[in-house]
This record gives sequence, structure tokens and C-alpha cells, in this order.
Amino acid sequence: MQTPPGPSRWPALVVLCAGMLMIILDQTIVNVALPSIQRDLGFSQSSLAWVVNAYLIPFGGVLLLAGRLGDLLGRKRILISGLVVFTAASLLCGVAGNQQVLIAARFLEGVGGAIASALILGMIVAMFPEPHEQARAIGVYSFVAAAGGSIGLLAGGLLTTQAISWHWIFFINLPIGIAASVLAHRWLESEPGIGLAHGADALGATLVTSALMLGVYTIVGEAADNGWTSSRTLVFGAIALLLLVGFVVREATHPRPLLPLRVFKSRDVSGANLVQALMVAGMFGLFFLGSLYMQRVLRYDALKIGLAFLPVALSVGALSVDISPRLCNRFGARPVLLWGLTFTLAGLALFARAPLDADYIRDILPQMVLLGVGGGLSLPALMTLAMSSASKEDAGLASGLVSTTAQVGGALGLAVLATVSTARSQELFIAGASFDAALTGGYQLAFGISAGLVLASIAVAATVVRGTPLFRPVARVEPSLVRAASENPVGRFKRELSKF
Repeated sequence: MQTPPGPSRWPALVVLCAGMLMIILDQTIVNVALPSIQRDLGFSQSSLAWVVNAYLIPFGGVLLLAGRLGDLLGRKRILISGLVVFTAASLLCGVAGNQQVLIAARFLEGVGGAIASALILGMIVAMFPEPHEQARAIGVYSFVAAAGGSIGLLAGGLLTTQAISWHWIFFINLPIGIAASVLAHRWLESEPGIGLAHGADALGATLVTSALMLGVYTIVGEAADNGWTSSRTLVFGAIALLLLVGFVVREATHPRPLLPLRVFKSRDVSGANLVQALMVAGMFGLFFLGSLYMQRVLRYDALKIGLAFLPVALSVGALSVDISPRLCNRFGARPVLLWGLTFTLAGLALFARAPLDADYIRDILPQMVLLGVGGGLSLPALMTLAMSSASKEDAGLASGLVSTTAQVGGALGLAVLATVSTARSQELFIAGASFDAALTGGYQLAFGISAGLVLASIAVAATVVRGTPLFRPVARVEPSLVRAASENPVGRFKRELSKF
């Protein structure tokens, strides 16, 4: 994608981030409205999960394919297609009058969300090739991606506690989606893509999309409902793994692969994606289970939960838009990432001590600030490293890969943490603990595992990721060169310089 001329790049960045914010908001705002949806449409407790799963399965499965299609057919074209599909599906969700229509519309919404979000980061990197501007643009993107979750909780609380129908959590996407689509057509630079001849691998596309969708279904569907060791979970998991192995073999031998395996040769790209999978696995579970802890144990309503998470959004915004990009330019992305992950680890470790009768100022706010500082530092650095070796032809692919690792990591982390938390709570309740104490014990264990996942991400960042060195060695200047320069004759200076 060519860089748009003049200042139009920054309005284009606003459009891209608005599209991303809409998608992130939708992922969190629905969780707050689930009780209202359940009462209105008559969902059972088990079937209600499919309001979320019907979105997650196509979203996690289509990301990688969407990113590559953007490289092949033109990222602007594919992005606008995704925004249109997402907006239309949001309208269908809003008017849904029964369970079947809502679940089908959520599936379509997941497809549109994956198509759009897979391309946004790659387009930002292509629009801002200069390192300083790129770091700042990625900081803005990281703020939107991280803070959108907290804003979604707050918006969901406002819409569902102020006697407004749950339908409006979907209708709110319509003006954003329409505006983003129209302005994207106007402000984003058109480019044709490299053509299907450079990556029209239909079998590879089928294998990877099937593997990812089945893998996500196994995590959020079978494992969550039947346990990790059930026969159905193991069978579906084995099939997904075989499909993924078949995809890797196909890409290694096909002359025009959908996913060129060369993108994994960079230690920074591979390491950053692994770091992100581990970090998001811990953080996604925290936001979900933390909301349940505040709701079930502390008796917070939806609006209070949204306000409780607001310091995360404010801290991320204060750091990621300007401060973190400056630090990345000054010291390199790797040291900033390590510091950010360390702050995140500290916040999760404190959450693992969440008390039964918590005071917000004393027991929750410090953790929220630490998590916000950690996210504000680490996310821009992580995005910079993940996209560091992406060529113009592979920018969409690299962006889709970043989104895929985040989505799969989040789904896997949530399934594991929710299962472990529930099992621990049941064990404590059977042993004689009160209901609230049993819930708290389960959440504490889950938060402790989240901290362990972030600790593992720190180990990967420290050993796999290279990045730029913290201190660059300064070359020694010979005294004779200084004297020659101070004496000013150009010819003498050149003769002295030639000796070295």
C-alpha cells in the first residue's frame, strides 16, 4: 500500500482505529448484556455461551486468510468489505427476535470482524514507513485495541443499566461502521495487491481456515462444556492439529503458498507472536473472570464494573499514544516490552490475592493502574516487533498473524482459566467454604495462573526476541582525526581518514 500524500495519513489512521474500536467494543459490550439477552430470548445457561462462541469461531478462523487476501487482492478493498459485512451483521443482531437469528448473525459478524481487523495493523505500518511516525501510529492503534475492552464494559453498563434494550449494543455499531466504510473509501489509498498468482493456494486456505475454526470450537465449545479430557474434545483437537500440520506441509512444498513460512525466520516476529499469545491468554481471562469476581463476590452492577476497569483504559491511553513510542525510539522495542510485561506481572500477582471483602481503592485500583501501565508500554512495543520484518507484500499477512495469535491465545487462556477456576471453586465449596469464599478462591487461582502466563511471556521476550540493543556502542574517534578536522583543510582530513 502506498503512503497517502500529505496529512491525509493521519485522518486515515483515525478511520482505521475507529473500525478497530467498533470491533473491540463489540467483543466486550456483548458480555455485559448477556443476562438481558438470556431473559428476552429464552436462552438456557449452556446455549447462552453460543452468543459469544458463534462470533469467536469464525473470527479466530478467518483472520489469517483475510490478512493474506488483503495482500493479494488489495487491502483497502478487503477492509471495506469486512466493515460492510460487520455493519450489516450488527443490524441483523439488533433486530433478532429469536435465538437462531441472533446466533447466525453473530457468526456473520465474526466473519466481518476478522476480515477488517486482520488488515488494519498492516495498513498502518505501510502508511507510516518512517520509524518515529510508525511508532506513534502503532501507539495509537495499541491504545484503541487495549482500551476498547474497558470502554466496551463501560458502554455496556450504561446501555443495560439505564433501561435501554440490549438491541442497542448492536445498533451502536451502525453509525460507526457506515462512517468508517465511507471515509475509508475516501481517505485510504487504493492499491491492486500482488495478485492471486502470488498466493492462490485454495487447498492451503481451506486447511488453515478449517484448522483454526475447529481449534477455536474445540476450546470454547467442547473443552468448556465437556472438559479437556473428554473423548469429543480429544477427537476434535486431534483433527484440528492434523489439519494444521497438513497446512504447514502444504505451505512448505507449494510454489505459491498462502502463508510463506519465511515470515517465521525472524526471531523478533516469531517471538513477538508467542509473547502476545501468552500475554493475551493471561489478560483476556483476567478481564472476563475479573468482571465475574466484581459481579458475583463484590456485588458490582454492570456500570460499576465498567468504571472499575476505566483506569486501565486511561493508563494505556496516557502511555501508548506518545510516551511508549518515544521510549521505543530511544531505547528499542525489546526493553520497553520487558518493562511493560513486568508491570503487567505485578498487577496480576496482586490480583491473585483478591480478598473476599475488597475495598476498591486499596485492593483493586493499584492493580488496574499497574495493568494499564503494563499494557501502555508493552502493546506498542509488541506490535512494532511483530511487524518489524514484514515487507510491503507481506504486511497484511503479518497483521493477520498478529491478530490470530491474540485471538487463539485469548480463547485458549479463557477456556483454561475458566475451567480451572470453576473446578477450584467447586472443590472449596464441597470442603465447607461459603459460596462467596469458594468463588473467590477459584478466581484467585485463575489470576495466579494468569500471572504465570505473563511470566512465561517475559522469559520468551528475554531469550527469543532480539530487537535493538539498549545501548549502542560509540565508535572511538582517533585524536589525529580530531586535529585534522580542527585544522580544516579538506585534503589533509581525507588523507588522514584514508589511513584507517
